[in-house]
Amino acid sequence: MKIIDLKLITVNSINFKNDILRLEPISGTSIFSGKKNEVILVNSLDANITERTARQVFAKVPGVFVYDMEGGNQLNIATRGLDPHRGWEFNQRKDGAITNSDLYAYPASHYSIPLESVERIELVRGTGSLQYGAQLGGMLNYITKQGDSIKKVGFESYTTLGSFNLLNNYTAIGGTIKKIKYYAYFSKRTRDGYRENEHTDYDAQGVKFLYEPSKKISFLLDWVRSSYVYTVPGPLTDTQFLENPRQATRFRNYYSPTIQIPSFTLKWQLSKNTKLQFISSAVIGKRNSVLYDKPALINDTINTNTMDYNNRQVDIDRFNSFTQELKFLQKYKLGSFDNTLIFGGQLITNHLHRTQLGKGTSGTDYDLTLVDPVWGRDLHFRTKNLSFFAEHNWNINQKLAINFGARYELGESRMTGKIVYYPENEIPVLIERKFPLLGTSFEYRLIKNTSFYGGFSQSYRSMLFKDLVPSSTFEKVDPSIKDANGYNLELGFRGDYKFLKWDITGFVLQYNNRFGTLALNDSLGNFYSYRTNIGNSTTKGLEIFIQGTWSVLKNSLLTLFTSTSIMDGRYTSGSLKSGNQNSSLIGKKIESVPNLISRNGLTFQITKCSFTLLVSHTGKSYADPLNTEIPNANGTIGLVPGYTLFDFNTSFKISKTLELKAGINNFTNKQYFTKRPLFYPGPGVWSSDGRSLSFSIIFKL
Repeated sequence: MKIIDLKLITVNSINFKNDILRLEPISGTSIFSGKKNEVILVNSLDANITERTARQVFAKVPGVFVYDMEGGNQLNIATRGLDPHRGWEFNQRKDGAITNSDLYAYPASHYSIPLESVERIELVRGTGSLQYGAQLGGMLNYITKQGDSIKKVGFESYTTLGSFNLLNNYTAIGGTIKKIKYYAYFSKRTRDGYRENEHTDYDAQGVKFLYEPSKKISFLLDWVRSSYVYTVPGPLTDTQFLENPRQATRFRNYYSPTIQIPSFTLKWQLSKNTKLQFISSAVIGKRNSVLYDKPALINDTINTNTMDYNNRQVDIDRFNSFTQELKFLQKYKLGSFDNTLIFGGQLITNHLHRTQLGKGTSGTDYDLTLVDPVWGRDLHFRTKNLSFFAEHNWNINQKLAINFGARYELGESRMTGKIVYYPENEIPVLIERKFPLLGTSFEYRLIKNTSFYGGFSQSYRSMLFKDLVPSSTFEKVDPSIKDANGYNLELGFRGDYKFLKWDITGFVLQYNNRFGTLALNDSLGNFYSYRTNIGNSTTKGLEIFIQGTWSVLKNSLLTLFTSTSIMDGRYTSGSLKSGNQNSSLIGKKIESVPNLISRNGLTFQITKCSFTLLVSHTGKSYADPLNTEIPNANGTIGLVPGYTLFDFNTSFKISKTLELKAGINNFTNKQYFTKRPLFYPGPGVWSSDGRSLSFSIIFKL
């Protein structure tokens, strides 16, 4: 036997932390070909995920507008000039199950997901609306972790310490026993806020079981819950913000949502070319608040007549939303090319029971007790909505794919109940909707991983509960008020070649029948406010993502990127109440739409360490549709100044079982605010967080 002595070969390499991907053209029972989309790999991020620092998590998604408030309890984001409040312009999902509290009355997502439980985030812009339904912003889907497939028992602990007495722990176990994969977690966080009198107590739990009796079929049973109590520091005026942005005007205000989302998912490979997916889910819970709900200039002090604090206002929303969604995917050959058809239906039933203007106690703790059993508003909003959808992907040749799709929405919403200051004959209110929605998209592949793409897709947004409820006896609601509707139109060029990755998109977002208030007079000449559809708007923009990665030293990589959006959002028709008169909106800029949002970063990786510097700039915007420049006394209208923030994050993977992370948010301690809300958490200026530090230890077995 001849023996050959081989020389030792040593391979040196570094594992590139790729944190942004694109969805496959066909994935699961969905078509993503020709659609603007991003996939964020959460575990690969150099970001503060414990506090959900959205500008870091979504740094490589151009145009994400972040509403910074509540110390990271919620993700308040939007794209393409839409409203970021609790992400309610998105069809939000977790593992495919809807998490919006009530899509047709209050579409905010009050569920607060711990990002430590998330494997990746999928974002599809508005051209995905045909497959996912209402919301002009598109679909935002959090895909959570599953149990280790090669261990019976795996363990993960994520502990974070930080500024403002931040203490967070996320603990999870998971594994695979025979044909069952399981994962369960518990998360607990406490934090004093950047501002005085600000505090959060948060906890979340989740458990999932995946049973795969064969390669063709799987059953997923999932339950998650989140709850927190947030001590709300109150709004500021512009003068107060300039004097001391960390001061509080309230110390007896509390906000607390508790949400549970159970779901069941069936995936079945019926044949080589046929798939079925069925998801049954629910959103059940409450949104509670007890507030001394007054403008910033009204102090919350002892009432000299009673020698006690004034009574607070108690509001409780009770959510009961149920969704059944069935989707089929069928592949077939036409000539030598594969083509794909998806179709299905969705049934949503919602019951939102809203009790508001309750007379609460004069105490200082979190107490929902009423001193008068009569609610100022006691309303029920019930919705039934049935939709059918289909979309077809044709591969014309090896390079060109074209999609055509349609969706039909059929539903009704009924409001019943009582408002103490409003005539009973004005309630109930019945709203019926019939929406045919159409769309098309294409993708033209030049070379591997490089393509032109574009699309057009109609969508709509239902009237919110707040748009249908008069705030006083001097306000009326238009009985013919309509749901908002519009479309997304986009054209892009994306790809990667050698060291470079890019995605550049031009878009137009049309938003019709926007909601607002007009000033009118009745037959006797008496003034009143009239809630109705006030006009249309158009947002045009360019979204730019470019990233380059180079090997600069032995075992090291340097990554530079820019994620920039240039937008111009303006009203094209309509008018709005200004004092006791109506003012034209034509040509006015849409509120909370900066002309420029740009995030630029640098990541340096060497062996097991990485260092990331992020520079985020958001341009100025207006707080009201009339584009008021000079702030009023309460800080509710006026210019929102632009701001630039610097963040630094680092991670060090010591071994397979131990990783360390650290970061400094806003290390120049920029004092800024992002929005002037008119409703919760109170009208006025809300300071965003200044400089903060965090340190995390991640332990896995």
